[in-house]
Amino acid sequence: MSKDDLPEDDGPYPSPRKNDYFIGHDSAEQVILNAWNSKRMHHAWLLCGPRGIGKATLAYRMARFVLSQGGDDGGGLFGDQPTSLSISAENPVFRRIAGGGHGDLKVIERQYDDKKKRLQGEIVVDNVRTAGSFMSKTAAEGGWRIVIVDAADELNRNAANAILKVLEEPPANAMMILIAHQPGRLLPTIRSRCRKLDLGALSDETVVRLLGRYCPDLADEDRLSLCGLSDGSIGRALELHEVGGLQLYTDLVGLLSQLPSCETLALHQFADRFSGAGREDEFHTVTELLIWWLARMIRFGATGTAPVEVVGGELPAMKRMVAAQPLDQWLEVWEKISELMAATRGLHLDRKQALLNAFFMLEERMRG
Repeated sequence: MSKDDLPEDDGPYPSPRKNDYFIGHDSAEQVILNAWNSKRMHHAWLLCGPRGIGKATLAYRMARFVLSQGGDDGGGLFGDQPTSLSISAENPVFRRIAGGGHGDLKVIERQYDDKKKRLQGEIVVDNVRTAGSFMSKTAAEGGWRIVIVDAADELNRNAANAILKVLEEPPANAMMILIAHQPGRLLPTIRSRCRKLDLGALSDETVVRLLGRYCPDLADEDRLSLCGLSDGSIGRALELHEVGGLQLYTDLVGLLSQLPSCETLALHQFADRFSGAGREDEFHTVTELLIWWLARMIRFGATGTAPVEVVGGELPAMKRMVAAQPLDQWLEVWEKISELMAATRGLHLDRKQALLNAFFMLEERMRG
């Protein structure tokens, strides 16, 4: 999972570089093993799929496996055929990668901006300038050199061109693993030089199982509800749990169920919760949930297939909206609210007013 998918190393959940537990993508792991065992390990891999499904965890799992093989170039030590990418957490390679101290692994990701006190919005060229020289050097431990880019669709144009230059002239026994949440944003020339591996959303059973592992004190009912909000992303489910997203969603649906006549005091009290300092994460969560709920409503109207309710009252509220206006009208509202929330976060506008305006738009559209 990527850096955006789970809390950092000092959080309650294991970061991808420390995570030795990986489920839900057996077929993807087998593709990598087959390439290794047949000595056809590609010099560049592109791991694609939604956020929070395990792409970064797989990338580090690949890196640990390859670097633990020493100077072998595929097929396993002494001609054996590995059947799993897993290596023990007690393995020195695992420990050094977990600690960020393996000399043959370089990780390229967004850096922390000390002035703005947050991660940079993109990966800049200064972060990738040394990737080519790093991969061209002789491996410190006589084996492979590996670069992980997390995530490649966060590269700005100059950084992407620098990565492309490395991919055009790949050194021997060097590998680049690119993680992409939206591979369509990558340069076509980057995509064409990588072996693409698509990872799909996790099954509900897998998400619930992982929630049981990472949040053992969470009630079974809450695990199922968080699974319903996750869209097959354990990263999303854990993020929602961390910020009280299930309660936020319950309160949000309660207000949506009142439309077109929200109680004014209740609406203002709800919006007040996100206006203070240090409430940016909660605001980001509630706006994503609102946009997600509206998208589900529109999909319901288009297909006629009723979604499974995460909390009570969702489906009646969706039915009233679908009956009130044609879907193209709701699609227009969805786009306007999405743009409003993005602008509010990006330009640091009044968060309370943004939420109020979103509900005013919904009320007005329902009244026709």
